[in-house]
Amino acid sequence: MKAPLLRVATAGSVDDGKSTLIGRLLWDSKSILEDQAASVAHASAVRGQHGTNMAMFTDGLRAERERGITIDVAYRYFATPRRRFVLADTPGHFEFTRNMVTGASNADLAIILIDARHGVVDQTRRHAVIAGLLCVPHVVVAVNKMDLVGWDQEVFAAITKDFCRFADPLELPSLTFFPISALAGDNVVEPSTHMDWHDGPPLLQYLEDVAAHADPAEDPIGARLAVQWVLPAGEDVAASYAGQVAAGVLRRGADVMVLPSGVRSKVAEIHSFTGPVDEAREGTPVTVRLTDGAPVVRGDLLCQPGVVPEVADGFDAVVCWFAEEPLVPGTSYAIKHGTRWDRATVAELRHRLDIETLVPDGKADRLGPNDIGTLRISLSTPIAFDAYRHNRNTGSFILVDEATNATVAAGMILGVV
Repeated sequence: MKAPLLRVATAGSVDDGKSTLIGRLLWDSKSILEDQAASVAHASAVRGQHGTNMAMFTDGLRAERERGITIDVAYRYFATPRRRFVLADTPGHFEFTRNMVTGASNADLAIILIDARHGVVDQTRRHAVIAGLLCVPHVVVAVNKMDLVGWDQEVFAAITKDFCRFADPLELPSLTFFPISALAGDNVVEPSTHMDWHDGPPLLQYLEDVAAHADPAEDPIGARLAVQWVLPAGEDVAASYAGQVAAGVLRRGADVMVLPSGVRSKVAEIHSFTGPVDEAREGTPVTVRLTDGAPVVRGDLLCQPGVVPEVADGFDAVVCWFAEEPLVPGTSYAIKHGTRWDRATVAELRHRLDIETLVPDGKADRLGPNDIGTLRISLSTPIAFDAYRHNRNTGSFILVDEATNATVAAGMILGVV
């Protein structure tokens, strides 16, 4: 049996050490290939640096290495005997905040780094807010560069208190603090001899132990399947529907409802990449056949009749605005929700969130790049959805500018208008 998988997103402000931390985890867990280590060692020497620059193991783009900053989300994979990891290194610059949304959108855990010399700054707050909005199950605050403040316990305690004071209204479900030095390796993979006042495990041990996945069979919203492809019937083959199980467990023989039409049917067959199966769990791509040829089109949602999602032509949602052009109420966009495309109009900007105070600004008349706000959205046709807090797959969407085909916002559905 494979070791369980943990998806981790790192975030924080500029130069807090996100890439260095990931590089340290890869290096100390012996997950770096020899040729990659040699390449990074050479690049470090060319830049006049002593030793290996751990950040270069994730700053893989040429532009990133030349500018010395992280530009895009870099994904790295490694494993220990106890767990497999996908690490998303997200940029710290304000102009790339939208990339943090991408990196954390399916994360089981977010690591927010704080430079011990600077404490909680604007980007720290912004990334904490995003982690909360994205319902990331676990948040780790890693107070980095403790070596540059003399391993001072009081500095760590003050930063912890300051972060908790700000984050308390966010109601983060799980919040843990670690004092570390990513550059020196203290309390990352091995305990630190410089911080014997910290009685918790090193960071990697915590990542190996944290329980990140609930049993899909216990999901209160039941099974969900977003139809991505309709495979038409042939002479000897009935029509079938391909997609990914978005929630719960879909079982052969189960009653299902097709939304938004409301037609009822029953699952006759389920096929995964290994062949016929009796059930498929959340995250599994499958092809299903229904018993009575119920009408199903791309973008429909199959669900259990007793626990149906909302079906409506509008909803309230929180969005992170990506585009340089501001969002103005009344503007229309293409919306992609699950596998369904539709047309959406921003009926109302209800408020813009003040990242400093977490106070909604109800007088705002637009959203600028990287702003976070609450919108009322109207749709051209009804769609089936869940609130994001109940399911991240069926409660999220993107808005796309139809003129440029650029993604202008990512959104989390709050509920029906």
